[in-house]
Amino acid sequence: MSRSEHRIPTMDEPDRSSTPPQEADDQPPPSRTSGIAPSPIELDVHDVSRVLTDQELITLQKLTLRVLGQLPNTGSVRVRIVSDQEMVNAHDQFCGLSTTTDVLTFDLAQQDTNFDSKVLDTDLIVCVDEAQRQASTRQHIFVHELLLYIIHGVLHCLGHDDHDDDAFARMHTQEDKLLTSAGIGAIFSSESTPSKGYES
Repeated sequence: MSRSEHRIPTMDEPDRSSTPPQEADDQPPPSRTSGIAPSPIELDVHDVSRVLTDQELITLQKLTLRVLGQLPNTGSVRVRIVSDQEMVNAHDQFCGLSTTTDVLTFDLAQQDTNFDSKVLDTDLIVCVDEAQRQASTRQHIFVHELLLYIIHGVLHCLGHDDHDDDAFARMHTQEDKLLTSAGIGAIFSSESTPSKGYES
């Protein structure tokens, strides 16, 4: 979902039968969900990059649940936060592209054309290094950039795509609408607007 003029087509969704990579001997660290309110959508976030502080991870979880809480859906979303190297490996394995990217989306739910009633069963891989680069360029907090990637992936599972200009505009408008309604503000369309700081 690159914002650069040269957008790589966001085929960030591998074949539905694919499953995200797992490292057999590497158990994910705790998701540190203490103090986060329950939501109709279950959220598990694992920072295998070990870049986020405890407070940043808790903030990301709270903000994500706040945004997802606006959706009519139920289900679960599982997020794996990785570095460039693991993202390159996953991007190559599932999409045949030996480059990093912002988010890979794995929609494991039953087919449902009524996206308002769809029960989410979503795995996401998001890249913390890409989030840091984009946030630095646009002068906002990288936790907000990670949040954008998560919402982007969920919207893919709810029927949005960004493979042509009109769909691209609709999808990113919806992202910023959800983020603004949640009190966070537009992230995708903010070019270089300094952030006030993340809300928890």
